[in-house]
Amino acid sequence: MKPLPKQAILVVNAMSRKGADVFEEARDKLVAAGIELIEAHGVEDPEQMDKVIFQAIERAPMVIVGGGDGSLSTNVDFFLGKDTVFAILPLGTANSFAGTLGIPKDLDSAIDVIVNGTRKRIDLGCIEGDYFVNAAAIGLSPLIAETVPHKLKRYLGMVGYLIWATRCAVRFRPFRMTVEHEDGRIDKVWATEARIANGTHHGGVELVESQEIDSGEIVIQAVTGTSVVGLAWSWFATLFKLKARHGTTCEFRGRKLILKTRPRLKISIDGEIAAKTPVTVSVARGAIEVAAPKEGQFLAKA
Repeated sequence: MKPLPKQAILVVNAMSRKGADVFEEARDKLVAAGIELIEAHGVEDPEQMDKVIFQAIERAPMVIVGGGDGSLSTNVDFFLGKDTVFAILPLGTANSFAGTLGIPKDLDSAIDVIVNGTRKRIDLGCIEGDYFVNAAAIGLSPLIAETVPHKLKRYLGMVGYLIWATRCAVRFRPFRMTVEHEDGRIDKVWATEARIANGTHHGGVELVESQEIDSGEIVIQAVTGTSVVGLAWSWFATLFKLKARHGTTCEFRGRKLILKTRPRLKISIDGEIAAKTPVTVSVARGAIEVAAPKEGQFLAKA
C-alpha cells in the first residue's frame, strides 16, 4: 500500500456549518503537521466548488475537501478514474461520511488521519448515474433536507434538524416500496423511510450496521410499517443500540437493484435532493481512494 501523499490542495466550502470559521486554522494546522499545500481555497460561492475541485484533482496527488456531506458527495464524481486521493475535513452538521470511515469529527483528528492515516480504496453508490459517498434516503429525511432553513441548520446543527423534523412529521405519509433484484426476485413492503446505503451512517447516526464501504454491494434498508411513531421508535432504538432496533427494519442488498415507490417520492443523496423514484441503484466497486484511519489509530490515543 502506497503511503498518503504529503502534497495536497485544500478546498473548503466556506458556506458549510463550520467552513468559514475554521478555514485558516485548518490550513495552518495542515502545514504545521507536514502537509505541503500547493494551494488553499476557501470557497464562498457553493456553485464554484465543482470547478475548484475539478482543477485541483488535475494538479495535486491529494485533494482535501472541507465541508458537509453534501459538499463531499456532490464532487466525488471527479475522483473517478483518477490516482488523486480524496481526503476530508468534516465541517458539516451530520458528517455521516466521516462516521462511516471512522474519522472523529474534530479538526485535529481529521488532520491526524490525513497526515498519519492510510490509503483506502472504497466503493461509491450510484443512483441513475449520480455517484455518492455515503447514503441516500426516501421519506422524512428528504422532506427535512428540502425545507430546513439554512440558518437553522448552520447555527443549531443537529438540534436544528431535530426541531425541523418535528415540524415536518405532520406532513409524513407511509409508502409502498418495491425492490427488484438482478435475479428477478421482487420484494414489497410498507415503509416509513428507506436508506440507500453505501456507508454505515446517515444523519450522523450509524443506521446500517451491516454495510461496509468496500463490500461491493449496495444496501437498501427500509423502516417497515405505516406509523410515524414506529419510525420515531426505530430511530430511538437505533440511536441507543437497543436490541429491538433489528425488528424495525428489513434490508435488501446486491450490486444493482431497482427501487420503486407508490407514490413516487423524492430522494435526498447525502442531504441534497437529487432524484425521484423509480430509480436503479448500484455500486461502483473500489471506485476511489480516500484517506482513512489506520487500524487502532485513535484507540492508541484513548
